[in-house]
Amino acid sequence: MTHSSFDREPDVTQVGDSDEAVWNERYASAERVWSGETNVALVAEVSHLQPGRALDVGCGEGADVVWLASRGWDVTALDVSHVALQRAAIAAEQSGLRVKWIHAGLVEAKLTSGDFDLVSAQYPALRRTPSHEAERTLIGAVALGGRLIVVHHADVDVEAAKAHGCDPADYVGVADVAELLDQDWQVQLDERRPRTVTSGAGAHHTHDVVLNALRLK
Repeated sequence: MTHSSFDREPDVTQVGDSDEAVWNERYASAERVWSGETNVALVAEVSHLQPGRALDVGCGEGADVVWLASRGWDVTALDVSHVALQRAAIAAEQSGLRVKWIHAGLVEAKLTSGDFDLVSAQYPALRRTPSHEAERTLIGAVALGGRLIVVHHADVDVEAAKAHGCDPADYVGVADVAELLDQDWQVQLDERRPRTVTSGAGAHHTHDVVLNALRLK
């Protein structure tokens, strides 16, 4: 993908990922995949924070990106799908917002350690590895005094997911990230909470698990 393929947003970095074709196909199969609304957990956990540098991991069609940037955050948005990024870039431009876009998987993006005041991973599809690469990359991206917010669906029907070709055991969950947080972190929230989303993929899920952790040193 070249910069010009985004048409409206030239500030793009590309890094390959083996999951790209799968996600491109999913996004291309519908005019819109997600609800188009900002994730409720993000609003609840971030509304009171002073804006700084934010990383949106798996930004999708850009609803969270637009919300963050409109509140003054300097946003870097990352997704493995160029189809998703094109939609997100259009949404940001229509709102008059500038965002840095990274076409990459999280691990492949080679992010600078400690570069972000907020790392937001809302329902990320991060593959598990024996060395916990994805979890360590999320944690490592957070600056001193910054926050890591990770949200995933609770009560996932494993057999139903497998029937659709996805084994939840292959992917990083909130508990996997929380388990790696050491004494340098203060976990301010790690809870199961109800969610109400009436449209888009995932609308059938009724509860989420939300992690909000502050990096102390």
